[in-house]
Amino acid sequence: MQRVVSMVARLGLRGQPLPSVPGRPLSGSQDVLRRTPLYDFHLAHGGKMVAFAGWSLPVQYQDSHVDSHLRTRRHCSLFDVSHMLQGTLSLFTNEAGGILDDLIVTNTSEGHLYVVSNAGCWDKDLALMQDKVRELQNMGSDVGLEVVDNALLALQGPTAAQVLQDGVADDLRKLPFMTSAVMEVFGVSGCRVTRCGYTGEDGVEISVPAAEAVRLAKALLENPEVKLAGLAARDSLRLEAGLCLYGNDIDEHTTPVEGSLSWTLGKRRRAAMDFPGAAVIIPQLKGKVQRRRVGLMCEGAPMRAHSPILSTEGTVIGTVTSGCPSPCLKKNVAMGYVPSEYSRPGTRLLVEVRRKQQTAVVSKMPFVPTNYYTLK
Repeated sequence: MQRVVSMVARLGLRGQPLPSVPGRPLSGSQDVLRRTPLYDFHLAHGGKMVAFAGWSLPVQYQDSHVDSHLRTRRHCSLFDVSHMLQGTLSLFTNEAGGILDDLIVTNTSEGHLYVVSNAGCWDKDLALMQDKVRELQNMGSDVGLEVVDNALLALQGPTAAQVLQDGVADDLRKLPFMTSAVMEVFGVSGCRVTRCGYTGEDGVEISVPAAEAVRLAKALLENPEVKLAGLAARDSLRLEAGLCLYGNDIDEHTTPVEGSLSWTLGKRRRAAMDFPGAAVIIPQLKGKVQRRRVGLMCEGAPMRAHSPILSTEGTVIGTVTSGCPSPCLKKNVAMGYVPSEYSRPGTRLLVEVRRKQQTAVVSKMPFVPTNYYTLK
């Protein structure tokens, strides 16, 4: 029996750095941008479209960024994150230990894997996997690779499961975080529903045939609990949850240990050391790493990507990789990299914002507690 690896491009805030909020409006280059199956739907609902990782996507709708953010925390919001599936987070690494991409892998009950790539890393990920498939086939393995073209809707927030339950026969109480099942959703057959998301809240991501995406989105919006939300809210939600954005917070020059992603490395892989970069990464697990990704909180002007991080003596020791005002905490939150000796929570540092230095404190992440549904 052939082992099939299905690959889809994941479109959302793990693709490429987000344009400066509220986003870079589309210009004459609009025609060269790719469009999701929901493009016309977004325009009809007042979506402000921006260029993001080669796609045309809504950064927000009629509601403000902050209103959409807080609604997701209190009720639920619907996001277009087309060509995305979920299962468990994994990493492609290079021989130097750097992260080529953070991917989502689902071991399906149908006997194949879904390997989900960031939209911005699609080309290099596909080439890497195609090379590996050829290598395995030459060794006699029965393996194949096919590209799946679906849309994906993310319904996120504490009432998301309640909204979805009205449209499915399956009992969603039996679908905990990072598990998935194929089911009919509001009359649309062949949908894969996964209990996951990128906001820190309970919710689902629904992989739906592209031709049925608008129909399903309209069905979900019939419930007054649901409102549309865009990239701006998705970015601040993921940052409050302490989740990385590929290209900002992790990249080919960041190891999993430096990026605080050691938990993605299973015991078997650690023991076998049979993955690219293991000779660099495994010693870091056992010893001291030079720098680490940390959370930062401050008052005053918001910290943004590329803001210098300094010791209290005024020496530059690192850089902010993501930052924004937290709508929930009413404080500024950020993440960045500092030498390990400065990574302990509670450590006071300085951040340079608009050529002025202000105090920041190393803080545990997530900044806002997560609410994943785990059956516990």
